[in-house]
Amino acid sequence: MSEQNRVPTLLLLPALLGLAFLALPLVGLLLRTPWDRLGEQLAAPAVREALWLSLITATVATVLCLLLGVPLALLLSRTRLPGIRLIRAVITVPLVLPPVVGGVALLLAFGRNGVLGRYLDAWFGITLPFTSAGVVLAETFVAMPFLVIAVEGALRGIDRRYEEAAATLGAGRWTVFRRVTLPMIAPGVLAGAVLCWARALGEFGATITFAGNFPGTTRTMPLTVYLALETDPQAATVLSLLMLVVSVLVLAGLRHRWVGVQ
Repeated sequence: MSEQNRVPTLLLLPALLGLAFLALPLVGLLLRTPWDRLGEQLAAPAVREALWLSLITATVATVLCLLLGVPLALLLSRTRLPGIRLIRAVITVPLVLPPVVGGVALLLAFGRNGVLGRYLDAWFGITLPFTSAGVVLAETFVAMPFLVIAVEGALRGIDRRYEEAAATLGAGRWTVFRRVTLPMIAPGVLAGAVLCWARALGEFGATITFAGNFPGTTRTMPLTVYLALETDPQAATVLSLLMLVVSVLVLAGLRHRWVGVQ
């Protein structure tokens, strides 16, 4: 190791302590997992039901995030609207907002007596809280900022001369976006979508507050882990291990997206 790459001795100890602090809970999870019951727990009907629901809702939420988030990222990166900083702050608020507070906000907006929910119920008979659609809505709310930030960064990083050249040759705005811009930002969109999907899969607070905890309808994997922890800690450990494996796979798939990581 070259001299310039060496970590100062005074920083080495707290760095190792920080690493141990982050790694120890994961090691504890691996050590306390009842490996002999792994197959039995994963084959339980309630677990398969919750896992299937989680996969479906997280995927649908990711599709919604793509449909809404990519145009939103384009708006943030390519326009100079008045109050653009406030708009960006509103978009990123779910990143720092406590999930339970997010669930309450969703209830006030989309509940039967909510700002928009009352009209959805009265005019179309659509009720979102405590339904599978409510799970999707809650997951979309907390996950979309990850996609918007990733795509906006990708848009700001591309060479716009290619877009200008295509426009000069007569391509319309939609054609330029579809044939030039989108292929160039595809890695960023993919990274944002994967992060978005992983965040949606692990959502707990907004889901239980806005959608409830009904088996087969709104009980996702995180909610199942929470309930199992009260009645069957070994089952909760197995389910937590499953969520850990999914998280590791997501990070492994995105390893080339991190700056300087080989």
